[in-house]
Amino acid sequence: MAPNTNLKISVICASNQNRSMEAHNVLKNAGYEVQSFGTGSAVRLPGPSIDKPNIYQFGYSYDNIYNELEAQDARLYTANGLLKMLDRNRRIKTAPERWQDQRNTFDIVITCEERCFDAVCEDLFRRGEKQNYPVFLINVDIKDNHEEASVGGKAILALVEKLTDAGDDLEEKFTDIMTEWQTKYPKLPVLFTIHYF
Repeated sequence: MAPNTNLKISVICASNQNRSMEAHNVLKNAGYEVQSFGTGSAVRLPGPSIDKPNIYQFGYSYDNIYNELEAQDARLYTANGLLKMLDRNRRIKTAPERWQDQRNTFDIVITCEERCFDAVCEDLFRRGEKQNYPVFLINVDIKDNHEEASVGGKAILALVEKLTDAGDDLEEKFTDIMTEWQTKYPKLPVLFTIHYF
């Protein structure tokens, strides 16, 4: 059953690959309308060595990335989970998107890393907050690996459910919801504020 909400939700990590896409998947499967983005200058994925990452532009399809990595070294990218992750991603949407390149408004924006939270704050300031449209901006600090992304995705779903349950009282209950959620998930440090589009 779809949640009874009109809230527009966005989840964000650096490359729109692992953490944001795991949360996107979990929220989508729970019936929420959600979009996901990255805030980095490019999409970076592990390569054959730490000093040789695979770098792609935002907008380059998950399908193309999957096919290139599979051709490059199927064994390596299967073993490290990249092909499985990319397969999930291409079933959700076409390509990674960059937050700074879109102009949609959201009610709730959840980042998965403090530098992404800072980038979104900076972008909202740069936009000038002209619409006077409030957004609940939250950072859930999730380590960038497949296991932590899975745990973080479920925790983000629990948070969104609480925020949704608040209904029209969300602004009034926001701080209490965040405090209660942080108590339940102490290993996922959180920052939050109300910003404006």
